[in-house]
Amino acid sequence: MSHRFLRPPRRRFRLTLIATAVPLLLGGLVTAAIAAPGHHGGPTHRPGRTWTASQSSSRSASPSPANPNPNCTLILPPAPLTARGLATPYRLTATSAADGPCHEADVAQSAFVQATVYVPATGALAVYNPLVIDQGSAPAAAPVLPVLPAGAVVGIWFGYDADNLTLRASSPGGLAAAHCVNGLNGSLFTQYAYCDAGPFFAAVNRGIAAHKLAIPALGTAVDGEPCPSTRDFSIVDQDQSDNVTTQYLAAADGRTAQDTAAAAARMPGAAVLSNPSDNALVDGFVDPALGCSPWQVTDLATGRPGTALALDELQAAAHQAAPAALVPLNDPMTVTDNGESTRKTNLYRLGVDQPALPAGQPPKAYCQDMDRIQSARLKLDSARFAAAPSPDPGAADNLLTFLAGRLQTSFVNLSCDVFGLHNPISSEQTDGDGVLTSFTFAGAGPAPSTSPTG
Repeated sequence: MSHRFLRPPRRRFRLTLIATAVPLLLGGLVTAAIAAPGHHGGPTHRPGRTWTASQSSSRSASPSPANPNPNCTLILPPAPLTARGLATPYRLTATSAADGPCHEADVAQSAFVQATVYVPATGALAVYNPLVIDQGSAPAAAPVLPVLPAGAVVGIWFGYDADNLTLRASSPGGLAAAHCVNGLNGSLFTQYAYCDAGPFFAAVNRGIAAHKLAIPALGTAVDGEPCPSTRDFSIVDQDQSDNVTTQYLAAADGRTAQDTAAAAARMPGAAVLSNPSDNALVDGFVDPALGCSPWQVTDLATGRPGTALALDELQAAAHQAAPAALVPLNDPMTVTDNGESTRKTNLYRLGVDQPALPAGQPPKAYCQDMDRIQSARLKLDSARFAAAPSPDPGAADNLLTFLAGRLQTSFVNLSCDVFGLHNPISSEQTDGDGVLTSFTFAGAGPAPSTSPTG
């Protein structure tokens, strides 16, 4: 029998802008942090720092109000699955004007769009990140018009930095025409949505079966274990497979642009906006710490290699060893006001190329595998993770404490205790600013030193 899911207060691992020396994605530097778990419309949470300027640059962004509107709407351009539609900016506006404005350059409200393109005739894949601007504004630099070969199939995914993102079409019937899914019967996925994901994955999987393309192996980490995928229990959290790896540039006046070399040249001192996501955590932080590399294909806007949610999910589907984590019924993004929902969970899974229920784990088994496998990986790689930068320095002082805090919070937010389980992180220690600096595994002493120099 399904139990009603109650979301308790939680620590929030929020987006901050940082600069680290970790190579990532496009041959540049990691410049943004990862939120996990995010706030999905539940009770009071502990916010992290809203915006921290890079210590190595003068980048800045528009300040955030004390209580920014957490519920924003993205207005889709006409024909979003076409080349012209991809190059037409999405417009961000308040879902309810009475709750206050929404601004893309405010990192407490930023929304992100990511497209992946598949060409059935050749088996080629590419990525493209459509731009988001404020309603009534103009881009700081014109988006690049991508070249799409005949017959190309486009899937689009969305990520969001606040609570509830609503999709709205430019004209009646636009969402249905683009096969957009925002949730179930008014119950939003919160931060996540997609358009044409089902046809996209179906086309790619036909290509795989016909040997038109091969999915690269995950590889082996320096610890001798497989490199983690987004379905590896050593890395999943309460709401796996959500959000995207898109980045934008933000000018001091709040206007935004695609993160291209040409736009950067026109926008000296621009800030980098990034979406807190499980994908970016794996691709940009965990992979480098373990000597792994994410799967990348050509970005049609930059010409450089780029990552994408769709790539991560395809690779996980092809190569994640059992037990592979699939979105569970108690995922905060798939529950409704009436509790767990098979229909909503299956709609979510469709958007990330996962089989429908009953495939995967029931909630108790998901909690057990997450706790057991993730604790073991944290212990195995504690020194490596402790020496790696924190995705959110305002919440945890390095990657190890970040991941431990994320695991502890996921246990709470998945209500794993109702199954008679015990939180694998028994205690946490913070400094005067509330930053997690150390923790203790359940049934053991304190974790190995979490200081990079300790």
